[in-house]
Amino acid sequence: MFQNVFSTEGRIRRTEFALSILIHVAAVFFTVLLFTLTKIDFFIVIAVVVWFAGIIFRVIQGAKRCHDIGVSGWFQFIPFFVIAMIFVDSNRGSNRYGDNPKGIGNYYTIDEIGKKIIK
Repeated sequence: MFQNVFSTEGRIRRTEFALSILIHVAAVFFTVLLFTLTKIDFFIVIAVVVWFAGIIFRVIQGAKRCHDIGVSGWFQFIPFFVIAMIFVDSNRGSNRYGDNPKGIGNYYTIDEIGKKIIK
């Protein structure tokens, strides 16, 4: 989980997508909380940087999640499509974006060559 976070290649599961949203929200909440408690202007600058980096992080993770359900990453910008990204299950097997991250349907007969059959 959370491998190649800033690469749009590959697919991720619903769990990783939901965790990425929670991490972003928690990081922004924590930095804004630090600002409100301390009233130090530096923390608002940090909050803006964390928010911006988190937006990039979430867009990349959203593109991977769209790849997992078999659509282009641009679909995440459709209003309310995030609901489908959270609840729709992965495509079985591999698609044009890579193998299923759950391993369901990723069977290749070429992998069986040279293996001994034990009965």
